[in-house]
Amino acid sequence: MSMHPRYPASGPPEDPFRGGGTPLPREANPTWMGQVQPGNYRSAPGHQGHPVDAFVPPGVQGSAVRAGRVRSGSLVALTIGGSALAFLSLFLVVPFLLSNIGAAGFLIGFLASLIPLSVVLLTVHVIDKWEPEPKRLLFFAFTWGAAVSIAVTLLIQPFFVLGFQFSDEADLQTFMATVQAPIVEEFAKSLGLLLLLLLARRHFDGPVDGVVFAFTIAGGFAFTENILYFGRAIAESADPAGDFAQVFFLRGVMSPFAHAIFTGTTGLVMGFAARRGGTGVAVAALVLGLLPAMFLHNRWNSMGQGFLVDYILVQVPIFFLAVAGIILLRVAEKRLTRQRLLEYSAAGWFTPAEVELLATFGGRRTALRWAGSYGRKRQMKEFTKAATQLANTRQRILSGRDVQLHQAEERQQLQRILALRAAVAR
Repeated sequence: MSMHPRYPASGPPEDPFRGGGTPLPREANPTWMGQVQPGNYRSAPGHQGHPVDAFVPPGVQGSAVRAGRVRSGSLVALTIGGSALAFLSLFLVVPFLLSNIGAAGFLIGFLASLIPLSVVLLTVHVIDKWEPEPKRLLFFAFTWGAAVSIAVTLLIQPFFVLGFQFSDEADLQTFMATVQAPIVEEFAKSLGLLLLLLLARRHFDGPVDGVVFAFTIAGGFAFTENILYFGRAIAESADPAGDFAQVFFLRGVMSPFAHAIFTGTTGLVMGFAARRGGTGVAVAALVLGLLPAMFLHNRWNSMGQGFLVDYILVQVPIFFLAVAGIILLRVAEKRLTRQRLLEYSAAGWFTPAEVELLATFGGRRTALRWAGSYGRKRQMKEFTKAATQLANTRQRILSGRDVQLHQAEERQQLQRILALRAAVAR
């Protein structure tokens, strides 16, 4: 496969930050992710001066080829506001848990819930490895799921059942599990996704980001919910050890990703919408994304006597389908990064060999080893991260939405790329 784009390298145009009538190259318009309208396509801005020289030795570049976001006021407001909401939510959530399961149940449930939570967060780390999201946004997502969405559920839940009549307690419990829980819980979790999309759009710019944030929120929600279920097995059972083992196996071993998959469908839809439009599109995506999340949640909670059969024939295939989908999204994300960086390479900002270093995991490992050999590993990590963010910014420019705003961001990022390049090379 050629490392060069199929269109000639461009010199500095008259207006380096305004694309002309350049035809849309076929390679630059993927068919299934990152596709842009031909009318929105514009060439990458030309490098001011001569094209850059490679700063990585040719031997390192060859081995890599063979191997194959600025703080804003809204982001600060999101962080502070989210932390305040989470703190206030604890005054509702913690007393609710303690009143239901007692101090001993709370302690045991808390410790046991850390195990499935660790599995989910480790998965988030793996999915998010290509373009890591800011830790404070992941913290916001987790605390929203673990505290705020639980508080919202507790506040809405009583009003949700007021308009319904139930024949007995069993009828009420069935309604709560199969109707109330899917609707209220998914709505409460997805409100956090909507806030992230509206206030941290720079970091929520694709389906992989949507899945990462959704999994983190869902992991937090499941963490608190597991405290309740594990604690009840201790506090309300005649055989605490046996019942706890059974509940832990069902929730901690067989289904640690249940909530993640439910809410992940909403995050996926909202991630695609992040590349399409503004507030109206975000709200529409929330509504659309809630439908599969609520449906999957309902199907899970509706499993009864045939639980094992349904689990094997329905839930396990859904899990593997989710895994396959995430892998495909990861592959598409890397391909899109490579294509957009090749366009900057054609404009003189990178050499083609550097793109291979920056757009493959093997290349990144090679570059980090080389930079680490003379004490520049941290600078190389920053350079790699900045290049990935630049590729995403270019994708937003090509979407045709808020072009001037994103071009201004592109200018800053290109200057930062030059500074980071110098920091690595010196």
